[in-house]
Amino acid sequence: MNINELSVIAPQGMVNFPENSWIKQTGMKGLLVTIGFIIICLAASGQNNPLSRFGGMGSSGGKDSLEHRKDDTVSITFRYLDSSRLLKIDSEVYNFYLRYPLPATFIDFGNIGTASHDLVFNPFMKPGWDGGWHAYDPYVFTVENSRFYNTTKPYSELGYLLGSHAEQMINLKYTQNVTRNWNVFFQYRLISSPGTFGNQNTNHNNYRLSSWYQSNNKRYQAFLLLLGSKLQSAESAGIQNDSFLHSVSYGDRFNIPTNIGPSNNYSTVNNPFGGGSAIVTGTAYTTGTFMLRQQYDIIGLKDSVVTDSLVIPLFYPKFRAEQTITYSTYHQRFNDNNPTSAYYIDNLDFISAPDTVRLSDLWHNLTNDFSLYSFPDSKNSQQFLKAGISFQTMNGTYNAGERSLYNLFVHGEYRNKTRNKKWDVEATGNFYINGFNAGDYNAYISLKRQISKNLGDLQLGFENVNRTVSMAWSQESSFGFGVPNGFFNKENVIHLFGSINQPKLELNLTANYYLMNNYPYFTDYYIAAQETNPFNVLVVSADKRFALTNHLILRTLALVQKVAGGSPVNIPLFVTTGQIGYEGKLGFKNL
Repeated sequence: MNINELSVIAPQGMVNFPENSWIKQTGMKGLLVTIGFIIICLAASGQNNPLSRFGGMGSSGGKDSLEHRKDDTVSITFRYLDSSRLLKIDSEVYNFYLRYPLPATFIDFGNIGTASHDLVFNPFMKPGWDGGWHAYDPYVFTVENSRFYNTTKPYSELGYLLGSHAEQMINLKYTQNVTRNWNVFFQYRLISSPGTFGNQNTNHNNYRLSSWYQSNNKRYQAFLLLLGSKLQSAESAGIQNDSFLHSVSYGDRFNIPTNIGPSNNYSTVNNPFGGGSAIVTGTAYTTGTFMLRQQYDIIGLKDSVVTDSLVIPLFYPKFRAEQTITYSTYHQRFNDNNPTSAYYIDNLDFISAPDTVRLSDLWHNLTNDFSLYSFPDSKNSQQFLKAGISFQTMNGTYNAGERSLYNLFVHGEYRNKTRNKKWDVEATGNFYINGFNAGDYNAYISLKRQISKNLGDLQLGFENVNRTVSMAWSQESSFGFGVPNGFFNKENVIHLFGSINQPKLELNLTANYYLMNNYPYFTDYYIAAQETNPFNVLVVSADKRFALTNHLILRTLALVQKVAGGSPVNIPLFVTTGQIGYEGKLGFKNL
């Protein structure tokens, strides 16, 4: 018996280069060295009076006062795609999870890069098409978490994490303004680890390229985004016997036999800094996205700011048109070139042991969106009304065949953050008119109010989602051999939430209430099921900073969550995280 993927499926890499190309010959290490060299050269050239290109501008022959800035200072702001708020880089060093892919409440298999999930109940609440593969979501670069920068000087950042068992994470960032109105940002991240046990090694590669351009008159702007994530994680299905943990013969946990996967597939002597040998048995998830958004302000008010020698034009929009095109690929694979007979027969109900297991789902999604904005207050870009329509095509390739789908949906949004920053209102909605996900919708509203500087902020919100279950719950999927006959009903979630932020007490209280209906889940390793009876989940949390001494600080997060009603959901009642450390300047006043 041989279970194989179709020959038309694309290669596993994020980009397929010719065999005789320079990249194929030099490999990933050579490519990284070249990228690093180019970035160093750009950074060096960028330090040579980056404002000199504006020297001929303006009506005066004198120098711009911007040139009197200190050489070691840089001004950097960034924004996210669906927000016009300009933010500063968070350079705090005490929050380790700003630089680590997994949030504090997530757990994995004890090895960076392996499948993970949140200990806190947090259901998936997006309508429309979804592949259903979310175990590696924290390691994927997405459009939502991508930044678009603007900087006065080139800026680079290099992060390196090294663990006691050769775990490593490299995070490289570089941004530079090509012109005053055009910025380019590049990020590369490598996560690699051999793991503690056999067949636990991981190897993840991510890249991100973003560009933000504004015309000189500020009426046109464009956002370009290229994303790629190639995630690989070996699978062991656990060790064969727990008694091996107490045996002196297995002092090195790598030697303990696992249920699936080859034995002795890694040597710390031969490869002290890598993620081990090639992954023979395991999961590979590759995703890539190209996104281009263009905006043009049709009606608005002109203005300008005058400096010593420059006249900087401004434009306050009243009516804006926007077009966005997004092309994404999602490729989920599982390979086992030497499957263990007993495991597949006993746990997955295979009739006989296959020679090879190769499962693959590949999707190509193209979305074209057109939207219109209206700004009631021209001087407040944080207040607007948006309405749009999108057409989406999805083409899937499974082991057993192919399928083409489409969606047509409308969306709307209202935001209002007052200029005095006391009120923050956000309301969004999507409704799928026709296509595969017809009838899906989501409605979201949030109201935030600053009570006072001493009492802090109060936020209240409501969310309702009606969605078609993910493609992993479909018999057409290569991974859907545990899906029963028939169709699953649409999942419906009602979410009520609230929070109180008290800066004087350095305390943040939150509460989330979920009413779940038609909740999908898996049982007995691979059997897909759906809970048709409604049930409730309540999650309450407190985040507090304690000053034990002037410089010894304790930060703690405590959550209590409870399920009410008959439910297949199993969650811990109490979850907490804590961090204690020194926070100060170590005697250096400018630190």
